[in-house]
Amino acid sequence: MSHTTESPVTRWWWVRHAPVVDAHLKHITGQNDVDADVTDGKAFQALAQHLPANAVWFTSPLKRTAQTAQALTRAGAEAVEPLVEPAWAEQNFGDWTGLTWDAIGADQPFWDAPTTSRPPGEGSESFSDQCDRVAKRSLELSDEFAGRDLVCVAHAGTIRAALACALGLSPEQALTAQVYNLSLTRLDYVGAGNWRVVGLNQVC
Repeated sequence: MSHTTESPVTRWWWVRHAPVVDAHLKHITGQNDVDADVTDGKAFQALAQHLPANAVWFTSPLKRTAQTAQALTRAGAEAVEPLVEPAWAEQNFGDWTGLTWDAIGADQPFWDAPTTSRPPGEGSESFSDQCDRVAKRSLELSDEFAGRDLVCVAHAGTIRAALACALGLSPEQALTAQVYNLSLTRLDYVGAGNWRVVGLNQVC
């Protein structure tokens, strides 16, 4: 009689960072390293109680994710030193970083293919580029930390990219997803490239 061995489930807890300071100005933040507004103590406490113990934590290299992780610890989440994961950075908008979409205008060739076009400037990315790097690293870390809980404090674009990987969405479909600040998205990696969606964009 043959026996099949099931892969251990790796549980992903994606958290979008707190709102950036001056978010009302609606600048394209991208990889601009701006501060997060971590003053909403009740929101942090509500989210912290839903996060698992004995988890591996990650942030992106941008300080708004580290500040959010620190605020979650102060609010009651388990105190863990997060690993900094470059692949979780927000999309690089190149020369458009810090501008507003209104300032850029609607007559840009970018809008002919907004998920595959790259903004002007060295190092800029398309959303498809971001999807590729997030998918690749998600699978690598799912194998490296098989069976663990992984808490990732990241960005809206990064979480949309993770959803694209898990649900088999096109970048165009994934870009339509709303991801709220301090929301929780739960994905399980069950092995062999397969995912299970547990919860999307939950505001605790």
